[in-house]
Amino acid sequence: MSDPTFSGKGRATRARIVDTTARLMFERGIENTTMEDVREGADVSGSQLSHYFRGKADLTREVLAERKRHVAELHSHPRFGAFDTIDAFQAWADACVADTTQVYQRGGCVYGSLAGELIEGDEPVRDEVAAGYDEWIALFRSGLTSMKRRGALRADADPRHLAVSLVVAHQGGAMLTFVTADPEPLRVNLHAAVDYVRSFAA
Repeated sequence: MSDPTFSGKGRATRARIVDTTARLMFERGIENTTMEDVREGADVSGSQLSHYFRGKADLTREVLAERKRHVAELHSHPRFGAFDTIDAFQAWADACVADTTQVYQRGGCVYGSLAGELIEGDEPVRDEVAAGYDEWIALFRSGLTSMKRRGALRADADPRHLAVSLVVAHQGGAMLTFVTADPEPLRVNLHAAVDYVRSFAA
């Protein structure tokens, strides 16, 4: 998140620190990422780190916010449109599966892996984690609601139920694919979830 109190160079340095931390936490986990690792990885001094962030907890929350933005940007790709067709959800599932080797087998879901380490934290952090999932579900729900309104889904289709099913399928499949180093859980889960939505087609 940009801060008007920082200069352009300062904002760039801060963004580099966040990006470096996000990468390290994805590869190593939060617990195994130290501030010294971040300092070396981002090529900044300890005083610079303390200038931009109050400590590891503050930096971790900024990484969480960055990951939320990453998920939002990923889902705003033109190939998915407004997620208001079955083809859009199939394209999303296929895109996720295509990233299995580079992303999911490497560290799981970039948001889910971080969230999994933070759910035991204090309530404000858990609320931030939940907000990220709420936004993701709301995005899918909006598209599914549009489909139902125009008659593309049956009257008994519940857009929120279907949206939750898709997100849960992604998160569960991502976790199992990472833990087992097997691409099948993610692929099977996502395709089954899209087929479930398809079963409600009018």
